[in-house]
Amino acid sequence: MIINHPILGPRDAQEFVYLGDAALIARPDGLAPGAQEAFHDYLYLRDNPAGLHRELWYHEQGDRSWLVVTRNTLTHEITQVELARDVARSLGRSK
Repeated sequence: MIINHPILGPRDAQEFVYLGDAALIARPDGLAPGAQEAFHDYLYLRDNPAGLHRELWYHEQGDRSWLVVTRNTLTHEITQVELARDVARSLGRSK
């Protein structure tokens, strides 16, 4: 599988480590009302979709960047690759 890195171009997937659902970027506010329930859901409830899914990948054997990869879990076709920092910023987080 080839991942088209936004900065480095096409890279073999063996250079990366899969780290799970990209929804983990949207960490709940620990000081907000209902934070305990929100963190429970954040930590323990995961989707297992058949089809398009946004995933976190870490470029371990390259520039050590975090990516959000939109991949079809049935065909492994990658439809979009974004830097995770850009995704986090679009959510109003400056990570």
